[in-house]
Amino acid sequence: MRFTKAFVPARGYWSSPFCKWQGKFSSLHPVHFAADVTRRALAARRIAADQLDAVVFGATVPSRHVFYGAPWLAALIGAEGVTGANVSQACATSAVAVAHAASRIECGGARSIAVVLADRCSNGPHLYYPNPMAPGGRGDAEDWVWDSFNHDPWAKNAMIETAETVAKEAGISREAQDALALERYEQYRQGVASGFHRGFMVAPYEVNPTGRKVVATVEHDEGVFATTEAGLAKLRPVLRDGSVTFGTQTFPADGNAGMVICDRERATELGGGESPVELLAFAEARVEKGKMAKAVVPAARKALDAAGVALRDVAVIKTHNPFAVNDLYFAQQLGIDTASFNQHGSSLVFGHPQGPTGARLMAEGIEQARARGGGLVLFAGCAAGDTAAAVVWRV
Repeated sequence: MRFTKAFVPARGYWSSPFCKWQGKFSSLHPVHFAADVTRRALAARRIAADQLDAVVFGATVPSRHVFYGAPWLAALIGAEGVTGANVSQACATSAVAVAHAASRIECGGARSIAVVLADRCSNGPHLYYPNPMAPGGRGDAEDWVWDSFNHDPWAKNAMIETAETVAKEAGISREAQDALALERYEQYRQGVASGFHRGFMVAPYEVNPTGRKVVATVEHDEGVFATTEAGLAKLRPVLRDGSVTFGTQTFPADGNAGMVICDRERATELGGGESPVELLAFAEARVEKGKMAKAVVPAARKALDAAGVALRDVAVIKTHNPFAVNDLYFAQQLGIDTASFNQHGSSLVFGHPQGPTGARLMAEGIEQARARGGGLVLFAGCAAGDTAAAVVWRV
């Protein structure tokens, strides 16, 4: 899908820190939390809520009252006169939400849309489905987060098994995965040391779940553990006869992120006259059943083709990498060095709140391109089962 009229104002993107499962954000309602972060982000960028024509809300984990989603969020950020859609497509939610908003801009249906992504993997819902035909009329239960991680109803496998399948097929060793995890940690650590993330992150954030008392202050991501070669080598594979360890996969987390999608004139105006970031293309792909890590490659290629550019033209590449296998396969298939992408951070290291993960990675990619004076940015990431999505930007 090619875009020609969708833009983001200069610095018109943001993210909260990400906190590990059952960490400091675990008691915050994801919609209230996202609304607070969005209000702060818009105020810092001098974007008034009454300048928005719509809101797109993306989430993958249900929470109380989320039925009202985008309209509720719009009211909470001060845009009471507008509404919008709820979007959910597993880990591709950010990319799909951006494409949805951009499509409205492209068709002339709006001039400025806030895209807000929020998920809380902590304390996910435990659902009960009535089933009067079951023995004794007993219903069916589902743990939304953990059961989804551990069972794909189509491929009949768990997320981690998709990584193991691709690792075996592509000849990706345990040692290569350990080396990649260490490399990604060092890239993230260097980003933190340089202050890179401060350019887009809404932090410090005071955690005040009741509105009466601040119980914690989050300065940066929570849950990132010091990673060493020796420490990785000590870990056992999660699955018997497998190669993926807890050190070479991401972890569930809580957080939110967002950006404003506009037409060129409005984006320039909201960016204080600075040149806006241009959205060039969006694409999706699906591969063989249960081989999720492979899907990122065709999604990236399709997005680049739609944008009319080649991989060699891209200045910054960011990928959602729930498993080290993902990046190793991506590099193998595209013929690039693993050190050449995911600089400053990736979801393998800072965690995975699902819905907002892609939006944060896009913000990082855009920020990195700005720092180097511009260029093309490719974001690509897998989604549940055997699918992926990709987006191309021009900074």
